Amino acid sequence: MSKGKKDSTGVNPKPKGRLKRIGEMFVKGDIWTKLSFFVLGLSNIVRGQILKGLMFLSMEIGFIFYMVIVGVSGIAQCKTLGKIAQKQVWDESEGIYRVMTFDNSMIILLLGVVSVFLIACFIFVWQAGVKAAYNAQELKENGKKLPSALEDIKAHLDSKLHRTLLFLPSIGILLFNILPIIFMIMIAFTNFDKDHQPPGSLFHWVGISNFKTMLNSGSMLGKSFWPILIWTIVWAIFATFLNYIFGMLLAMLINRKTTRCKGLWRTIFVLTIAIPQFVSLLVINNMLQRTGIINVLLQNWGWIKEPLPFLTDTTWARVTVIIVNCWVGVPYTMLITTGILQNIPAEYYEAAKVDGANAFTIFVKITLPYMLFVTTPYLITQFIGNINNFNVIYFLTGGLPASLDYYQSGTTDLLVTWLYKLTTTSFDYSYASVIGILVFVISGTLSLITYRRTGSYKNEEGFQ
Repeated sequence: MSKGKKDSTGVNPKPKGRLKRIGEMFVKGDIWTKLSFFVLGLSNIVRGQILKGLMFLSMEIGFIFYMVIVGVSGIAQCKTLGKIAQKQVWDESEGIYRVMTFDNSMIILLLGVVSVFLIACFIFVWQAGVKAAYNAQELKENGKKLPSALEDIKAHLDSKLHRTLLFLPSIGILLFNILPIIFMIMIAFTNFDKDHQPPGSLFHWVGISNFKTMLNSGSMLGKSFWPILIWTIVWAIFATFLNYIFGMLLAMLINRKTTRCKGLWRTIFVLTIAIPQFVSLLVINNMLQRTGIINVLLQNWGWIKEPLPFLTDTTWARVTVIIVNCWVGVPYTMLITTGILQNIPAEYYEAAKVDGANAFTIFVKITLPYMLFVTTPYLITQFIGNINNFNVIYFLTGGLPASLDYYQSGTTDLLVTWLYKLTTTSFDYSYASVIGILVFVISGTLSLITYRRTGSYKNEEGFQ
């Protein structure tokens, strides 16, 4: 019974599980279909679909060849990540040092991850091969003509065009996104750091001890992690909502009927976007130094006696980065909200004015709900983006001012900039990976919980 087709009682049947469908194929399959469970493509080859059958068969042979040559040993070695570190042994017969055969934890782990990844891919190919074998049998039994290779190609350029177009992007995502992410997640469960650099010194599995150390407020890392996490959340809240509020207010001011030269005003603010962000941040960093132009001018005007600690005091530095982030971020919000404001039906405002609503009431009852309904997904992405906002902190303060209470971190560092320092300065790759996982968990959890509670998700049809 095809998908969506009702049974004799008029009720849609419950979809069968994938394993159950494969089991049925094996039971109902003839000898060639049953053999195709072990020799992919055999059913297609004997029934005339030679090219398709050879394609499945070649993939199976390639997979078996890889597993025999590299895969099985790679997975087996993953248990220990290597036992023999690289070392030189004195060869008395020739009077030279020789490098003996050694293991490399990095390569072993990579081969293990790739092997598991290929096994998962082969399971997918195997299911497709079994399904193709059974389909060929069914077509043959029903007296229908099996599609030739040319007809299969035409189908993939017509009715199955979506599969053709998605094939290469899917491969790219798997190779360049999913595989590296899995590898980096594995690193979090090892002791890969400056003291364990393969091949001279192998690293090994340590379970969840890195997570315990990171989350333990009594450890040096824990004493750094929790304050940085709190500051990261505070930063993300201020950076997101101040940009949103000021950007929206700026857009409303420019969109007023009485505002002249609207295009000129927008162009002036958009110019800040045209300048590369890191250039703006480096210039502002120079201006805010103790001997920078701002402190010099304030002293020359007699307004201050000592330079203001814009970047050298923790509180000043944190407030400074939030304000500077508004400077570089408000124009983006202004552009986005301008388009939304112009789409709010004018009838809403006219009806509100007829009812005697003032400007504040119109804003609270019409403009703000409309804006929030449309832009809540944007706010969520901005919040997550600010949790991972590397540029502003790195180029403006570099994480400074420094603190002896923090491990490899300054007091304005976010989790993402701290992660960067752990990898490039102290080579604590495993701890950096732990931070990356925790940031992902925090970001993913907040995004899902927040989005599922928004009107954009719960009442999508209510948008008018």
